[in-house]
Amino acid sequence: MKTIFIVDDNNTNLMAAKTALDGTYKALALTSAERMFKLAEKIIPDLILLDVEMPEMNGFEALKILKEHENQKLREVPVIFLTSMNDAESETHGFELGAMDFINKPFSPPVLLKRIEIHIETDKLIKKGQQSVRKMHNATVHVIANMVERRDQITGGHVERVQAYLKILIDELLRTGVYAEEISGWDMELVMPSAQLHDVGKIIVSDVILNKPAKLTDEEFALIKKHCAEGEAIVDEIIKNSEVDGFLSHAKMFAGYHHEKWNGSGYPYGLKGEDIPLQGRIMAIADVYDALVSERPYKRPFSHDEAVEIIKKDSGTHFDPKIVEAFVNVADDFWVEALNNV
Repeated sequence: MKTIFIVDDNNTNLMAAKTALDGTYKALALTSAERMFKLAEKIIPDLILLDVEMPEMNGFEALKILKEHENQKLREVPVIFLTSMNDAESETHGFELGAMDFINKPFSPPVLLKRIEIHIETDKLIKKGQQSVRKMHNATVHVIANMVERRDQITGGHVERVQAYLKILIDELLRTGVYAEEISGWDMELVMPSAQLHDVGKIIVSDVILNKPAKLTDEEFALIKKHCAEGEAIVDEIIKNSEVDGFLSHAKMFAGYHHEKWNGSGYPYGLKGEDIPLQGRIMAIADVYDALVSERPYKRPFSHDEAVEIIKKDSGTHFDPKIVEAFVNVADDFWVEALNNV
């Protein structure tokens, strides 16, 4: 059953709308926009019926905050104004803010139900179309990431493993409340696929260097280090030509900043602390863990316990200490993924 928030400071109007919707929808009556935002921390509704004329925070103000909210899912909830205002200027302002419709009070219950049904079905079709586009984007990203990884015969399975580690680590950060305010605004359906492009810049590196069966020289390593800035530039070019910034903004952060270090000694920009984008700081741990436990021509694979100790030791120098703490909590889950994705 779809959930609808009804927000109105007038109890008579509130109960009339709730009575009309009960049985068809799960209707939750709220007497202020403040209560709406409080409840939305726990429940994301399928639609909001919002009164315009309310004290403290009116409907227009509430809609503006809603459409700028850090939680993308809440930003996408369709809003219908229930109002006694019927002037063109108010309606124009409401539509400019992002309202889907206006329903005048007093309303007819059958008309209210039918209008809501139409908007929920319309929203469903829009989201279905968006899902199709996302599937196409995800497939494209996967193909590009696989093309890059196939050139690197040494790091097979790296992309899949790192994506799995990243999901484990982000879930733990959310569970413990670490950087949760920023992460809760991320759309994970965009974040996780975009992580596959973190090494896309390696496409400019010679196969000879990528697959060298020995330790790289300083000159060769200098060329490898260029893959971060090149990766960021590649993603920027895709954004510029396809206008899909929302989908690829995370990919840009993963590609450009996963080799930065907490103490400022990383590359390509030498950023320090929280100046490093959060995506880069999270990816740094996932990427390094996989490198440590994987075999390379120039090194043996470290054991899981050794890898964990190395990352703990580098807390505050290479890695964000808060993210290291979260990693330690779920490190065993990393090892399970490493074993299952050899």
